[in-house]
Amino acid sequence: MLIHLSDILLTVGKEYMIEVPFEAEEVLWNGVNYPVLEKKPFVGKVRNEGNQRFHVELEGSLRLKFVCDRCLEEVPMDFSLQIVEDIDKKEEAELEFYVEGDQLNAEELILQELLLHMPMKVLCNENCKGICNRCGANLNRGTCSCKEEPKDMRMAAILDIFNAATKD
Repeated sequence: MLIHLSDILLTVGKEYMIEVPFEAEEVLWNGVNYPVLEKKPFVGKVRNEGNQRFHVELEGSLRLKFVCDRCLEEVPMDFSLQIVEDIDKKEEAELEFYVEGDQLNAEELILQELLLHMPMKVLCNENCKGICNRCGANLNRGTCSCKEEPKDMRMAAILDIFNAATKD
């Protein structure tokens, strides 16, 4: 959503309240699209600080659908974002993402902040056991029927000793 800054350009200290709906249905990050499950409009304000500088504050929340990196189960994740940004229109190199002329692309500003909060690894829980690498069974739901064999047959004798020791 574009917010027209021309309304407050002429008066230093002028401020107005804004409500910005997040319109995207999914978020692209690292080549993966994450569906937006829930979104609430972001509310905040824009203030003219003078000398072509603006102060923007936005607050809102989103819920995205991720997939557990170990077991591939769906994991909804909530993001509560509080954005505080000082924009200087004279420094155009910094503004290329979210300022277009006299308009602020609020959704792009929100998206940039969201990407800073995206997790590097998503787990359904800390103790996720993942999936069986042979049959694909979710090991969080129970054991699979695959026979566990050593990956390197030279280690089979050591594995037999280890298994005998753990049975006692």
